Amino acid sequence: MKVTLSVIKADIGGFVGHSGMHPALMDIAKEILEKEKDGLIDYYVTHCGDDLELIMTHTKGIDNQEVHGIAWKIFEKCTAKAKELKLYGAGQDILKTAFSGNLKGMGPGTAEITIEERPSEPIIIFMADKTEPGAWNLPLYKIFADPFSTAGLIFDPKLHPGFTFEVHDVVEHKRVFFKLPEDMYNLLALIGQPGRFVIKRVKRNLDNETVSISSTQRLSMMAGKYVGKDDPVMIVRCQSGMPAVGEVLEPFAFPYMVAGWMRGCHHGPFMPVAFEDAQCTRFDGPPRVIAAGFQLNNGKLEGPVDMFKGPAFDWTRNKANEMADYIRRHGPFEPHRLSESEMEYTTLPGVMKKLENKWLPVTQE
Repeated sequence: MKVTLSVIKADIGGFVGHSGMHPALMDIAKEILEKEKDGLIDYYVTHCGDDLELIMTHTKGIDNQEVHGIAWKIFEKCTAKAKELKLYGAGQDILKTAFSGNLKGMGPGTAEITIEERPSEPIIIFMADKTEPGAWNLPLYKIFADPFSTAGLIFDPKLHPGFTFEVHDVVEHKRVFFKLPEDMYNLLALIGQPGRFVIKRVKRNLDNETVSISSTQRLSMMAGKYVGKDDPVMIVRCQSGMPAVGEVLEPFAFPYMVAGWMRGCHHGPFMPVAFEDAQCTRFDGPPRVIAAGFQLNNGKLEGPVDMFKGPAFDWTRNKANEMADYIRRHGPFEPHRLSESEMEYTTLPGVMKKLENKWLPVTQE
């Protein structure tokens, strides 16, 4: 039996400010999914920061109108409740008012994968807040291409053929494929610029099996203005000819810098946290990531296990706070503030428009 795993998210109102999720919105999502469960195999509802995360399994395939329609109904009703509760940014990710068959171009982020379940199918779903889709570039590279992170690239013959990365140019809306290890340098030439080039999908060269999928929606480009960061999600399959669970988690032990944080205008350390700590606080951050581990069992979601909970990532969180102290001291200066090209997708263009009539030509003194 082929099973589709759909992870669909949206920011439909923060509590308080942009920090977290009001329990009433979570309850609405659970109530609707329970009523619609005949069209699904299983579901799970959670949040990361102020983003509502819907995890669903079914047999209807990717971009299915019924499944996306369920998510849209949830987001609409949650938006109405958010407005009633006067939550901040109510309906922020809902860019259109009429559902048109699927969620493409409508604001919510989606990552979906259809698989034939293996005898054991461990999956980790990563969910982020206060950052952009390119935040997954570094860990995806390390998971599927770096033997210093994934020992199986050396010790597991099934991993030796490597992986193919599908990279999207989110500015010019085109894609390119890199077969690793031979295309490693070409891949790195692009994905080191995560504001533009984003890893969408990773496939195993051994059999062309999809092993990872991520959301690549850029809200500001769809809306034509800044409406918040994209807060991406990512699915990674583990074990049995794919990187082990521990190898998939290993890149997050380093709190690397990502774009986003306060007002989407700043770089900050990516902090892996437990579910209960997925509340963005200091300077609306730092950017957070949670990891929900599941075993798929004929489409049933056995879990989740909170993969970042516990002492193994305590050092990472402490280091992230130390890095946050350092980078915050820069205030509105780069490298804390984003570069000029990235600031195009924030509210800065509004400030520049106010100044456009104040500029004078430079004359020789």
